[in-house]
Amino acid sequence: MFQGRRQESADKNRRLPVPVEQVDAVVLSHAHIDHSGRLPFLVAEGYAKTIWATPATRDLCAIMLADSAHIQEKDAEFLAKHHKGFIEPLYGMRHAIRTLELMVTVPYAKPFDVVPGVRATYIDAGHILGSASVILDCVEGNTTKRLVFSADIGRKGLALVRDPEIPGGADALIMESTYGNRDHESVEGSRVELAAVIRNTAARGGRVLIPAFAVGRTQELIFAIHSLVREGAIPAIPVYVDSPLAIDATTVFEMHPEILDKSETMIGKVENLFRFDLMHFTRDVEESKAIMRARGPMVIIAASGMAENGRILHHLANGASDRRNTILIVGFQAEHTLGRRIVERQPVLRIFGEEVRLLADVKIINGYSAHADRTELTAWLAAVKNASPRLGPVWLVHGEREVQDEFQTALSAKGYHVSCPEPHTTQTL
Repeated sequence: MFQGRRQESADKNRRLPVPVEQVDAVVLSHAHIDHSGRLPFLVAEGYAKTIWATPATRDLCAIMLADSAHIQEKDAEFLAKHHKGFIEPLYGMRHAIRTLELMVTVPYAKPFDVVPGVRATYIDAGHILGSASVILDCVEGNTTKRLVFSADIGRKGLALVRDPEIPGGADALIMESTYGNRDHESVEGSRVELAAVIRNTAARGGRVLIPAFAVGRTQELIFAIHSLVREGAIPAIPVYVDSPLAIDATTVFEMHPEILDKSETMIGKVENLFRFDLMHFTRDVEESKAIMRARGPMVIIAASGMAENGRILHHLANGASDRRNTILIVGFQAEHTLGRRIVERQPVLRIFGEEVRLLADVKIINGYSAHADRTELTAWLAAVKNASPRLGPVWLVHGEREVQDEFQTALSAKGYHVSCPEPHTTQTL
């Protein structure tokens, strides 16, 4: 699902890359909405075949796709009610439900036949809970070739998920390039910076407002804050997760302890990773409103991650003009989103049609990104090459154009056969 300018995104999201009858199967890498968000639209257009996913991905999609359908229906109602035009929802709740009915789950490392001649295997991508890189063994006549789809590659050392696995024997690779032109802060450095932001904001009597993706980022932050509380590294102030979707996603994390990173000390020692005395989960609207009426320092984590919808908008409308507060950005912000405008520190933000002055401090921590950075992507590719002596073409996807071009140049200089295919083109191996 594309995000950004409303009409431009709507137009892109309604164009399928191929006619629906030509789609034989769907192999889903993970639950993030930019990867799974148009599946119910595919179903609404007539798709009725299998959608493959890992068990945790299916459980996360159960809540995320329903939430996506609900948001689209409510947005359409709002625009019509306020005479601001009408954008037909991509799909409704019934399509989200039907999508879940088509999902078949397969655990990591268990091969499955997608269609005749194509056998797939999921391996842990280390990105979010249940995320996978996909190995596709394709047979045509007497020839077998292995295509690897990296999907979104995670980082080594993330607190909750395991490190990315390395596929072997690849003949060709489809590889993400989101952060192919820059490096992140270290994970441990980000934890130290998070503690400093909370301490400094609390000392001013302010609030730390964090737009966070409901799946993955929110749970990483809860885990980090919990560990900081246990160490006494931050003051004992309330922490609110003000997002029903994030609350449900946290429950899914609690349902799948078998795929959490057991090398993390706290995971082995603490029974309730996401629940501690200062933590409050606010599902009800009235509880959310009560947070805005409350006084004193606090941390508020709310969706959406790019501040395009959800309860974070209310907190920003209420708190962006208060110099005591900090808006903490902990994830990628796409062009033309409110989150990107905050990162750019534009002096006036438009929220709910009203102008809000941006006077709060803005801090950016990139170390909590669930995406591998340039150095980590390059190291992952080198490991794939070491395990794949026949590796041929590397096709870069999932990145802004200038990032892909810069990453392609760097990888080509290292001897890889790299290209950045245009949308709707066909590549042959």
